[in-house]
This record gives sequence, structure tokens and C-alpha cells, in this order.
Amino acid sequence: MKAAIKSGLLALAAVALPAVAHAHTGVGAAGGLAHGFMHPVGGLDHILAMVAVGTFASILGGRALWLVPASFVLMMAAGGILGIEGVAVPFVEIGIAASVIVLGLAVALRWNPPTAVAMGVVSLFAVFHGYAHGAEMPMDASGVQYALGFMGATALLHVAGIALGLGLARVGVKSHVATRLGGSAMALAGLGIMTGIL
Repeated sequence: MKAAIKSGLLALAAVALPAVAHAHTGVGAAGGLAHGFMHPVGGLDHILAMVAVGTFASILGGRALWLVPASFVLMMAAGGILGIEGVAVPFVEIGIAASVIVLGLAVALRWNPPTAVAMGVVSLFAVFHGYAHGAEMPMDASGVQYALGFMGATALLHVAGIALGLGLARVGVKSHVATRLGGSAMALAGLGIMTGIL
């Protein structure tokens, strides 16, 4: 079990390393990586959703600890391709706000579905997040480098959520209260994003 958890975290970190290593301003590949890396961390909606995915995965535990975030990253890449290619995807902004609400509630309620169901839920929302990243890619950026950037930043935010969830779990009973409060705050923020208050 511990070996699987470590392997999953290492895999997520490995995805993030190229972006971290090249996250500086510039043109061409470096600019693509930097722009891609900064896009997920530049919006409250993206940050909350990515951290929620990691925290949700930590609640599920086992193989879900790496399968849930990995499925999000992969489907986000697919959504990114749709955005880069200009394929129309309806309700993107609503889908992103809904992801913060639903994933926040999943954390708050400590929802424990089968891993496949959790993967399906996060994958659906990942398409909206990926589309937003892809659609906002700078014209002069490399699509591959830009995608590596936003996938790397997303993986790091997932790892932060996993670390938060696992860290709270070690605290004990009071961790459930903190998790529920944090998830509730995320869901409320999602409502604020959806209504335009935030």
C-alpha cells in the first residue's frame, strides 16, 4: 500500500518536473512552458478544483490516491487539445465553477465512491479545465510545451491536496472537522464563482 502511494506521488511529481525546471519567462518553448505552468495557478477556480481533487483522492486512499489525480491530468490534456484546436465545448465556465462546488462537497462530505466513479467524476470536470487552458494559449506558444506546463502545475496542485489530506489524517479525529470545513469553504467559493460574486 505504502509503495503504491509513493509510486503515485512520484509519478505525479515526475509529470510536474519539466514545467518546474523551465518555468521562466521567455519565448518559444520556455515561454510555452511558463505560460502553461502559470495558467492553473493564476485563477482561484483552477487552484481550488485541483487541490480538491488531491484532497478527495487522499480521502479515498489506496489506488485512488494516484488514479484519481492521474485521470484528471490525462483528461485535462484532452480538453486542452480541444481548446487549442478551437473545437466548441459548451458550458465551460459553468462546468469549471460546478467542479469547485462538487469537488468541494465531495471533500466536505468525505464521499467514498468506488475508484472508477471518482475517476469518472473528476475526468468530466477535467475536460472543462483543460479546454479553458487550451483556449487561452498564447498564439506564439508551443502547444506541446504549453500543455506540459499546465499539466505540471496541475499535478503539483494535486500533490498539494494529497499532502494536505494525508497531513490532516495524521492529526486524528479533528482532521475530519478541518476537512469538512475546508471542503465546505471550497463549495461556497464555487457558488461565488458561478454567481459572479468571486
